[in-house]
Amino acid sequence: MHLNDKASSVLAGGRPLLRVFGALILWRLAIAAVLPVTQDEAYYFDWARHLAWGYFDHPPGVALLGLGVSLGPGSVFMARLGGLLAGAATLVVLDRLYRHCGLTDVRDRALALLLTGATLGGIAGGVLTTPDTVLALAWALALHEAERALSGDPRRWISAGIATGLGLLGKYTMFLIGPVLVLAILGTNRRQLLTPWPYLGAGAALLVFAPNLIWNAHNEWLTLGFQFGHGFGVELGGVVAPEARSIVPSGPETTGERAARLLGYLGVQLALWGLIGLLLLLAPWIGRSDARPASSRLTPVGRVLLLAASLFPLGFFALVALISAVEANWPGMYLLGAAPLAALWLRRARRWAWWAALTNLGLASLYALHAATVALPLPDGWNRILRETHGFAELAEIAARLDAPVQADRYQLTAMLRFYRPSELAATSQWPGLTRPSEYLRGRIAPRIDPTTVMAPFWLLTRSSGPPELPGFRVTTERHLFDCPGRPLIEGDESACRRPLQRWSLYRYER
Repeated sequence: MHLNDKASSVLAGGRPLLRVFGALILWRLAIAAVLPVTQDEAYYFDWARHLAWGYFDHPPGVALLGLGVSLGPGSVFMARLGGLLAGAATLVVLDRLYRHCGLTDVRDRALALLLTGATLGGIAGGVLTTPDTVLALAWALALHEAERALSGDPRRWISAGIATGLGLLGKYTMFLIGPVLVLAILGTNRRQLLTPWPYLGAGAALLVFAPNLIWNAHNEWLTLGFQFGHGFGVELGGVVAPEARSIVPSGPETTGERAARLLGYLGVQLALWGLIGLLLLLAPWIGRSDARPASSRLTPVGRVLLLAASLFPLGFFALVALISAVEANWPGMYLLGAAPLAALWLRRARRWAWWAALTNLGLASLYALHAATVALPLPDGWNRILRETHGFAELAEIAARLDAPVQADRYQLTAMLRFYRPSELAATSQWPGLTRPSEYLRGRIAPRIDPTTVMAPFWLLTRSSGPPELPGFRVTTERHLFDCPGRPLIEGDESACRRPLQRWSLYRYER
């Protein structure tokens, strides 16, 4: 076979992969342009204007992804650009990882990549800029380098450690990669524990992560304390997340209550696969629809590594679910190891798997379009995306025209006002003591409010129907705004709109 013939053969064989790469990236770009900014994204994008080695809620990785916010103030697409690039890089790394693990058949690898992007976690993580975006890229890199190290190049433990450190700078749950890699070593090549390379890798991870540890040490272990309180309801450095107090049991629990929470956790994780989850359950009873045999066969290293990367995060948070509530995205990194295993499991139903994945993406597209246009007649319980995104641009415009500075009682409202009107509302911040603390109360990314020094009138934005009590201040004026589907913001009483999407109140305070 001539060289040109070989190149043509490789290109033809790789077409499914190219289609998946191209389709997922184009789809993400389109959805990122259509979907309005979410409240937590706006908060992280505010961090990007004031880079530091740590923040109240998370380490600094997500702030770096938001640097595009300076390229187009108020543009959600430009703000999301860093996250979109990170998501594309994650797909490239995963393709190489899956091939090294034994998915040599491009059909299997293409399906595996499609599954990573078509689960509900992959859909959200591919478009929204969150700490999980950094975590996914770093997790994929660490697994890739670990597979290379276990397959004969132990020096790659150093690059695996660097990837781990970068992941810790994105989200602290990256620490779970440590036990995953230890399990992989024990299951494939224990003798590597007698060499210096795994330990040099651990040192590299600590070195890369050290700036955030130092920052925490100089800031009363602020971020670590908040995250431990949020996840486990424990106190570190005097910080415990207020919402954690509501999810940690106040008294002894019965075995039935714990079992119910565990089953709920497992059910949510299955539901995150969308229609693919149903197919995973039915796969043994679905006849083979593809006559061509697949050539993929997992390598011994690949099998152990992917199983550890899938089962350990799931198992760890299953144990956490026995003592505390677990948010759906916390074990999300397991999907990166589970996707190739699912692709092999679904060989008998490959066509069905493609249709299920594409249907997931189609439904997500409709939901994103609904977020931008309020086009679908969905029941109120399905409209969380609208409560996250709708009406805030107009609200910020109204706030920017008020006759006094505007503050907010929640960090989410503060972030949305500052995102849409970064110049006019640069002095907007979170009023202390009303809701859970945030980075705004530290005075680094926005002015820190000291109520004892505030003498001039100001407006307070809140979702509360009544004015919050602020000692030393009195309310002189109040305005109530209602966000109604298909209409500009309405000011008045609730009768002006039968089923408003949002209810906001503005109270003018004076001494």
